[in-house]
Amino acid sequence: MEAPSIGGVRIRQGNGETIRLRRGASLTDLAEKIGVDAASLVQVLFAQGEMVNATQSVSDETLQILGVELNYDIEVVSPEDEDRELLSSFGVSFGENEGDEDDLEARPPVVTVMGHVDHGKTKLLDAIRHTNVVAKEAGGITQAIGAYQIDTEVDGRERAITFIDTPGHEAFTAMRARGAKSTDIAVLVVAADDGVMPQTIEALNHAKAADVPIVVAVNKIDKETADPVKVRGQLTEYGLIPEEYGGDTMFVDVSAVSRLGLEELLEAIVLTADASLDLRANPDMDAEGVAIEAHLDKGRGPVATVLVHRGTLRMGDSIVAGSAHGRVRALINDQGETVTEAPPSMPVQVLGLTSVPGAGDNFLVVEDDRMARQIADKRQALQRAAMLAKSTRRKTLEQLFAELESGQTQELNLILKGDSAGAVEALEDALLQIEINDEVALRVIDRGVGAITETNVMLAAASNAVIIGFNVRPQGKATQLADAEGVDIRYYSVIYAAIDDVEAALKGMLKPIFEEKTAGTAEIREVFRSSKFGNIAGCLVMSGHIRRNAKARLVRDGVVVHETSIGSLRREKDDVTDVREGYECGITLHNYNDIQIGDMIETYEMVEKARD
Repeated sequence: MEAPSIGGVRIRQGNGETIRLRRGASLTDLAEKIGVDAASLVQVLFAQGEMVNATQSVSDETLQILGVELNYDIEVVSPEDEDRELLSSFGVSFGENEGDEDDLEARPPVVTVMGHVDHGKTKLLDAIRHTNVVAKEAGGITQAIGAYQIDTEVDGRERAITFIDTPGHEAFTAMRARGAKSTDIAVLVVAADDGVMPQTIEALNHAKAADVPIVVAVNKIDKETADPVKVRGQLTEYGLIPEEYGGDTMFVDVSAVSRLGLEELLEAIVLTADASLDLRANPDMDAEGVAIEAHLDKGRGPVATVLVHRGTLRMGDSIVAGSAHGRVRALINDQGETVTEAPPSMPVQVLGLTSVPGAGDNFLVVEDDRMARQIADKRQALQRAAMLAKSTRRKTLEQLFAELESGQTQELNLILKGDSAGAVEALEDALLQIEINDEVALRVIDRGVGAITETNVMLAAASNAVIIGFNVRPQGKATQLADAEGVDIRYYSVIYAAIDDVEAALKGMLKPIFEEKTAGTAEIREVFRSSKFGNIAGCLVMSGHIRRNAKARLVRDGVVVHETSIGSLRREKDDVTDVREGYECGITLHNYNDIQIGDMIETYEMVEKARD
């Protein structure tokens, strides 16, 4: 139907029907769906004060606003649904059909260790890992792949447990949020001498948000100041009730240094898995899982550590991991040994991918290399569109004019390069969480794994960006090119140092904040008329001091009559620059003569205020 004009544009309106659009869709995509000209949608938004072109990726908010205006219910497809629909178009399903009940077999639990800094998480992981290494294996584990599998005996049966070494609590929850359900059980490490600390509560909240069972490891019990009972009491307040108190959470006293209680901890993990979870998977289907870490190796190319959820991953399989694809050339376990296959819950390094996937990207095995490449290319296009929509902020005409008047946009563009996908992701998340006001903006325009290249430098030069290298260095002539183009490259090995520097840079881009500071007040006791100087105020300085040329305001009966400045300042017959409290003086106000006895003259100065 023909609707009344919207902002002067006549455009056909809908009847409330639902229109599904991918994240990062353009006005052209919407126009095709509803059968109108894309130029008319551009005009509608322009009439509302927004500058958007027809092919530009627009934000979800803008799409929703257009839907309301045109009487359509715009439904933006979530990344998970979008990916599911993409795979369905290729005849591939992910995480759905596992076959009949008879096809399912028990799989080992996957465990993440969390807790407060310095409470012994790393030492506990190392103790568990090295206890499990056979003494005859010289050097023990030869490679750190971010995950490993150990064996323990429970009730006379050999049971396997997979441990994931996540980069942090946020990464743990982020992987869950993206549908990459990689963890079955969380082990919360609490030091018996320190008790519950801020990061302990944070880790507990992340584990609860992920809805996984929790086993508590009370560490450092061999210390003299250890108080395991206190820890149990503190965690009871946060809803973790120990079994011995009638609850359902297993608490185990351990010592990573003395290797006490490690077997009991492993047994508690297995028992919790058996009691709370039905951990089964079909080992005979095409492999599916999640990439938990990835990096670019100088000799081997892109290397991804993957955790198989269901199916069995074999050498020679065609694989898609996020927007990366390839054929599995080699599988390497946590002992550094080459294996031919990886069953459910087994972590392995995969060689043979064409690019580095992101940490938390789902992977799956497909029919052939051609299909793998097509799925990867489509995913990459969708990710690029979603990224553009995420980084595109709605810009009103008023904002545009304000930026034109100021001559610049207060925006810090960053290019992130790191040694692993997890590190880059953790760094980006941390940087985007920096609290700053609306005067400046932070944009990550590109990110990647591996050395800083000439391409990165050219992009930084074109977009006036700063390159942040996390445990990486420039490659080839990138350094010389950066010097020639004036590109700033910063190198970091500690994530907090990068955050502090970027935060300081953002605050440095802010326009200074000035606050008024009262310098002095003077009361007019007498008014002298002068043909040469105009009206002269005979004053007594009541507080502070009055300085010549200072900003001033004339106050009459509590109301500001005029804003001006001090013209001349005299004591008796002498010109002075400053008169202090308790002294009399003669004052003339710059270009203002309407003064009366009893008026107050306030002087003030604008002082730059330090930002928080």
